Amino acid sequence: MEPLLCFPDPFPAELALALERAGYPWKAVAQPEHGSSDEPEDGWAGAVVSADADPQGAFALCRSMRTREVPLRPLLLVVGRTQVGDLSLREDQFDDFCVLPVHPEEVTARLAHLFWRTGRGLRPELIEHGPLVLNLETYQAAVAGRALDLTFMEYELLRFLAARPGKVFTREMLLSRVWGYEYYGGARTVDVHVRRLRAKLGEEHAHLIETVRSVGYRFGHGTWAP
Repeated sequence: MEPLLCFPDPFPAELALALERAGYPWKAVAQPEHGSSDEPEDGWAGAVVSADADPQGAFALCRSMRTREVPLRPLLLVVGRTQVGDLSLREDQFDDFCVLPVHPEEVTARLAHLFWRTGRGLRPELIEHGPLVLNLETYQAAVAGRALDLTFMEYELLRFLAARPGKVFTREMLLSRVWGYEYYGGARTVDVHVRRLRAKLGEEHAHLIETVRSVGYRFGHGTWAP
């Protein structure tokens, strides 16, 4: 998977976090000309350019990437509120833009849309339900933009349930499907992991894993349209 070209270097922490949580590889450059000199052999997958700290350098990088024989797409531009007016004569230099302060989910949503619009298949395989996002390539999970510190089995249990929203599973079914047929632990193991998952999801999102009395558990039934 080719990396995204990012500017400037150091890249803003909130943008870097958004890309990493979503599983996008990226590389930041400090000077506009480095967009060409540091380009990997397979090329850039796209670009995320922040114009807040160095607008002159940011717009120079956008121009250089879009005036090439094969223009770089997609290109997402991030600007401060006072810079929005400067975009009126530069529409050809970017595909979409965000205004600071920006939420990580907005960055990844706009990138996903741009890759879909340009027919690129860079976006990693995700499971998304409302505020919850699981990256199946990096084994990372986040809720409402907040990264979850999960153990491997906590992630596997959450992934299994989230991939089958609304379906009820007994504790025994979860033991065999998530832990494996050779696991000899009791049903209490499932209860313990569900309790830990709910605690890590936080009070606001703990309801994503529902208890079905006298049966077992299900994910997100009736909470939102998947």
